[in-house]
Amino acid sequence: MLRLALLFLVISIVAAIFGFGGIAAAAAGIAKILFFIFVVLFVIFLVLALMAGKAIF
Repeated sequence: MLRLALLFLVISIVAAIFGFGGIAAAAAGIAKILFFIFVVLFVIFLVLALMAGKAIF
């Protein structure tokens, strides 16, 4: 998922260079949403892993 966020970020940068403002803004928005979803999932799984580690010991 982080790979998709980086892909949309690159697409938005290339579109901005060529002057496609609407496409660049849309791709940047998608990249931002995907990045935040990735961060939330990372934190959830990190907490789950820490809780599972404490349950074993």
